[in-house]
Amino acid sequence: MARLLTFLVMTLFAPAAGGLVMAQSALPEAATTTNQQAVAAATAQFYAALNTMFTGDGQPMKDAWSRAKDITYMGPNGLYLIGWETIEQEWNTQAANKLGGHVTPQQLHTVIGGDLAVITCIESGENIVNGKKETVQIRSSTLFRKEDGAWKVIGHQTDPLGYMDEPKSR
Repeated sequence: MARLLTFLVMTLFAPAAGGLVMAQSALPEAATTTNQQAVAAATAQFYAALNTMFTGDGQPMKDAWSRAKDITYMGPNGLYLIGWETIEQEWNTQAANKLGGHVTPQQLHTVIGGDLAVITCIESGENIVNGKKETVQIRSSTLFRKEDGAWKVIGHQTDPLGYMDEPKSR
């Protein structure tokens, strides 16, 4: 618990104080490198899945996520969702919207500690809404947990996007 608390404090408050923090791991260097590579791959998978979802196929996004009851999603539509069943429904809804466009992570910062990792970035790109290009330029954080040897998303939060505004929780 103390290790998790230290990780969260470093992640949330050190960047605000102007510092760039990389969590130190008690793991051997080879294990740290392996985790860095695996988290980088999970991050790439997440953004590839997001862009695939914009075409109407939500399955890769659903594959990127943990199935746990403690996971959370606070996306650009203002929703605050807890638990896989609710989050899965949201990915189905978003895939059906077929927003089009493409988003990439910019200014990517990764912190890894044990079996948890967090990435923060600026999601930059565009969606197509009612035939009109809408700019995406929002802050984002994604939390991963190592489950059965695979890094799965357990939390994602972004700034809101006006064209997706739907503030409520389910």
